[in-house]
Amino acid sequence: MQSASQRFEWLVRTFSNDLFRYAYWLCQQRVVAEDLVQETMLRAWKNLDSLQDFSAARSWLLTILRHENARRFERKQFDYADQDPDEGVAIQPSLEDQLHQQQLQQLLFKLPIDYREPLVLQLLFGMSGDEISTTLNLNLNTVNTRLFRARAQLKQLLEPTTSTQGVQHG
Repeated sequence: MQSASQRFEWLVRTFSNDLFRYAYWLCQQRVVAEDLVQETMLRAWKNLDSLQDFSAARSWLLTILRHENARRFERKQFDYADQDPDEGVAIQPSLEDQLHQQQLQQLLFKLPIDYREPLVLQLLFGMSGDEISTTLNLNLNTVNTRLFRARAQLKQLLEPTTSTQGVQHG
């Protein structure tokens, strides 16, 4: 049987990058995302005994992270305005890919949080409906409905407006 510290080290090695990506999606600030991951891991360490099924570790950690993100609005906010949110990002996609990612991210942030969150979990982590249901503590039917509506709203946002098409100037 593994010790608590070995199990925790496995959690950190396995899920830190996923937690950071999700935290960054939530707050859009690198420094804040790093703090969220650190707080998440601290809370995970303190509550490690409550994790009975390590196959559910990712959902468990993402739930903790969501709660930590909510708590940050209850605590004093620090000014990170002088920080570059993209400082030190390891992967640099092409300029065109960056533009598409930025546009998609802007469109995702236009979705209501109830629709955006399950869609981000599905797109960013490839989570199944059951995993999203567990992470967000929602009924599976609710998750599926929200995913459907999120995709429909995103599709509407992606479609060019038809109001300027077909108008002839004479």
